[in-house]
Amino acid sequence: MTRLFVLIAVIGALVIGAMQLSAQASTAGWQAYDEAEFVMAQEKGKTIVVDIYADWCPTCRAQAPILDELRQERASGDVLFVKVNFDEEKAFLRAHRVPRQSTVLVFNGTAETTRSIAETNRARLRSVVLGAL
Repeated sequence: MTRLFVLIAVIGALVIGAMQLSAQASTAGWQAYDEAEFVMAQEKGKTIVVDIYADWCPTCRAQAPILDELRQERASGDVLFVKVNFDEEKAFLRAHRVPRQSTVLVFNGTAETTRSIAETNRARLRSVVLGAL
């Protein structure tokens, strides 16, 4: 019985570790949300793609490779890609009236130009984001 408990605990730890690595990989190359930097980028008139995600969200995980692909394609300095953690950045969510995770916003300076909610179709999500860039 003790060995079974240890085996279950080890498997649980491995699963949790894999989930954390996956979450870290999905934010690689993205800038974590920082209010001051976000406002400064808006004031400079930058184009900003915002991915509002939650580590536990399956829709967010489905969107991540599509958004990462777009980020890699637009890796120049003219577009800022920002990750906003749905569970931690409640002030951002209130300010931009974001009701749920798996939301993608595109700003041109201070103006929100596009909003996509829970879109996981590669062609449609790419079209929405690229159309706003």
